[in-house]
Amino acid sequence: MPALARTRTREGPSVLATETAELVPVLQTAIGPVVMISGVGLLLLTMTNRLARVVDRSRMLARQVRETRDEAKEPMRAQLRILKHRAGLIRRAIALATFCVLFAAILIIALFVTALFSVDIPWLVAVLFILSMGSLIASIVYFIRDVNYSLAAIKLEVGEDWED
Repeated sequence: MPALARTRTREGPSVLATETAELVPVLQTAIGPVVMISGVGLLLLTMTNRLARVVDRSRMLARQVRETRDEAKEPMRAQLRILKHRAGLIRRAIALATFCVLFAAILIIALFVTALFSVDIPWLVAVLFILSMGSLIASIVYFIRDVNYSLAAIKLEVGEDWED
């Protein structure tokens, strides 16, 4: 970590300060989490678009259920149950991806704080990185589960023709 240099200010006594050149390696180290935040942002965009489609499809099916006779409602209700489950999966995936970004942002701040104050806390950096990656992995697992449920909903809607 960078050493603190004593500098004299106009106000009088010297204060501890980190030289700008000493922060360059920290900036280089912070690039990885910044790129990850950008990539997860695109993943979040995809997930929110999927959630919007689930919400739109649910509203359409709910309207159809209200307008349809009783014997034809059950397949639509089955699709609505799947859509409800999918919405929950996507909501969890979005929350976990957001936590990934949050932990990555805190990691960047921690890198700078440790450099500015010459404090070496490797366990904090490791924990934040592990939390970020763990959140991302869990988010992707939920996202894949949503994709599988969407295929189940298509099978219900299309029926036997989907089997070919």
